[in-house]
Amino acid sequence: MTNNEIITDREVVLRAVKSSGYALQFANDSLKADRELVLEAVKSSGWALKYADDTLQADREVVLEAIKNNGNALQFANDSLKADREVVLEAIKNNGNALQYADDSLKADREVVLKAVKNDDMKLYYQDNTFKTDRDLVIEAVKNYQSTFCALQYADDSLKADREVVLEAVRNDGDALKYASEELQNDPELKKIAKNKLSGLV
Repeated sequence: MTNNEIITDREVVLRAVKSSGYALQFANDSLKADRELVLEAVKSSGWALKYADDTLQADREVVLEAIKNNGNALQFANDSLKADREVVLEAIKNNGNALQYADDSLKADREVVLKAVKNDDMKLYYQDNTFKTDRDLVIEAVKNYQSTFCALQYADDSLKADREVVLEAVRNDGDALKYASEELQNDPELKKIAKNKLSGLV
C-alpha cells in the first residue's frame, strides 16, 4: 500500500477509517467530504471530525455520531451545532469536559450545566459565572470530585464560606479545604476530615 493509494483510493481509505478514524487525515479533500466515509470514520473515532470537510462538520447526524464516540469532538463542530441543545447534551453525556466547547448560551443553561458537573466537577470552571453562586449546583460539583482541579476554587466566595458546601468538598478531596474561607479553614472538624482524606484514612 503506498501513500498515494491512501490519499486517493476510496476503498482503501474506507477500510482504513473503519479500523481507525484517524486515517481520515490522510484522505484527499474529496474523500473528506464523502459523507458515508466520514460517518464510518467518526464512528470509529469521534476525533476524526477534525479532518472532515466543513460541510460535514455542520452535518447534525455526522456530529452526533462523533460526539457519541468522543464528547470533546464537539470542538470541531460547526458553531450552529455548538448552540444546539440536544447536540451539546449528548456531548456532555459522553464527557462533561465538552461544555467548554458549547455556545455561551448553553453554558448559561442550568440543566446543561448540571448534567455537565454531575459528569465532571471541573465543569464548574467552564460554566456561566451566574451559576458559581448556585448552591445546589456547586454542591453537585464538589460531590463529584474527579480531577486535579477542585471545583470549590471556582465557586463564589459566599459558598466557600458555606460549611455544608465545604464539608461536601473536603469529604471528596481533602485539599479542597485550602479554597474555603479563612474561618472554615480553621474549623477543627473540617481540618480533621481533610487530614484523614489526604492520609487515605477515609
